[in-house]
Amino acid sequence: MKKTIFLATFVCLLAISAFAQDKKTDFSGTWSLDKTKSQLDQRMQMGVESMTLTVAQTDKDIKVTTETKRTPPPDGAMQGGGGQGNGQGGGQGRGMGRGGFGDGTNLYTLDGKETTTEVDGPMGKMPVKLKAEMEKDGKLKLTSVRTFSGQMGEITLTTKETWSLSEDGKTLTVKRDSESPRGTNSSEMVFTKK
Repeated sequence: MKKTIFLATFVCLLAISAFAQDKKTDFSGTWSLDKTKSQLDQRMQMGVESMTLTVAQTDKDIKVTTETKRTPPPDGAMQGGGGQGNGQGGGQGRGMGRGGFGDGTNLYTLDGKETTTEVDGPMGKMPVKLKAEMEKDGKLKLTSVRTFSGQMGEITLTTKETWSLSEDGKTLTVKRDSESPRGTNSSEMVFTKK
């Protein structure tokens, strides 16, 4: 009898555990970067005054809108001809040259399939490949790949992010690796829910 009760309890616990793992973490909300808790690469430390993520998530997709307030360059510093960029992370000068922070809106599907969209870039339309994968542990992996032709030929910018929520749902941690012809930059950004 005891074995039967133990076995039934064990099976129930396994079922509850499996259900909890299959439930997708909801990252929806408006999130503000906490620079004091974040570990930003040098370009982001110098270039970002504040950053806000606005996230809308459904069962099928996640829409991420990024808005960055940039730190003004020091007097006399060269800005590189492109001004603030174009709001899509593909501008010259401060938009790309000071960190390529990727402002704008990206829509990812949550089925693990890659989608392609186009944004305005420094040399015209630029294809962007987007992919999202929800992990069983509740983490979200986002990848974006932007390719455009520059003065030195074709340039590819790859950003990989891993998102995780605190247990109370009030803190979002984003681990970001950005690869470009200039090398790889890594940051750990901590956001608090507004």
